[in-house]
Amino acid sequence: MKKRIYSVLVENRSGVLCKVAGLFSRRCFNIDSLAVGETDDPAVSNMTIVSSGDERTIEQIEKQLNKKLDVIKVKTYSEKQCITRELMLIKIKYNKNNRREIMELCEIMKAEIVDMSKHFMIIQICDNPEKIRLLINMLQSISIVEVARTGTLALAKCAENDEAK
Repeated sequence: MKKRIYSVLVENRSGVLCKVAGLFSRRCFNIDSLAVGETDDPAVSNMTIVSSGDERTIEQIEKQLNKKLDVIKVKTYSEKQCITRELMLIKIKYNKNNRREIMELCEIMKAEIVDMSKHFMIIQICDNPEKIRLLINMLQSISIVEVARTGTLALAKCAENDEAK
């Protein structure tokens, strides 16, 4: 199984997300992550879809996406070809015995405590998906209350032969 990241430029109008998700559903392709947002042009959105499958499945996903009328452009990347980031907010329950340990972990992982009360804190981290999973694993021994993640965002790595817009 190979993991692929699809950066899909689509027309920014209602129903497009549903059509793309329906394409995956009808063909039994799994979506590992999906993030959508406007680009610098309000008429265009960028969908970043992470999916996995064999070589044939990966090819089919790209071909099917390109057939959609609302799709402007599809770029396919392996994890090594792009820079990926994900944002996570995680609420944990803490006590005075583990507070220092949590603060040190945040410092090491470049995470930030963004809210805190007497027994709870919310930690924010923006990093690659592997680092996000690592932080979750490290906080498992502490009481995790709630997790919210954005899904993966990706852009192709910079190259000297990139064309200027």
